[in-house]
Parts: sequence; C-alpha cells; structure tokens
Amino acid sequence: MSQAIDDVSVELTVVLGKTMLPIRQLLKLGRGAVIELDGHQDQPVKIYANGEIIAKGEIMVSGENIAVSIIQSAKNYQKN
Repeated sequence: MSQAIDDVSVELTVVLGKTMLPIRQLLKLGRGAVIELDGHQDQPVKIYANGEIIAKGEIMVSGENIAVSIIQSAKNYQKN
C-alpha cells in the first residue's frame, strides 16, 4: 500500500503575496520585470497542496537554494 502512496503527485504552491495588474500592463512585462506584492518579506507565506491551504511557512535562503520551512499547520489556524 505504501508503494501506491509513493507514486501520488501533489502540486505544492507557496504564495508570497498578491497584486492586481491591468491586462495591458501584464502584457508589457518582460524578462527581469519586477512586480510588487502586498506581502512583506518577514510575513509567513501560505503553502497550498492541490489548491488547498495546508500550512504557513517561512522563506529560507541558503546559498543559491530557496526553501520553505513549515511553521504552522493549517489544522492550527483559521483559513484567511
């Protein structure tokens, strides 16, 4: 049975923040464009699995690697 679970794929999404752009501005974006988000670097990020929020985390940088450390399970907070 664990073999079947090992083969299941889950899409993980980490949301740093959000913004709204008019389509005309979005179409003008090119490589290297900077988009301001409503979040701050010190705020927890939201972690989603297949579109459902599962946890909050912190962004960690080690050399050229970026990772997310889980700080709170969705079971322990209200979904905002």
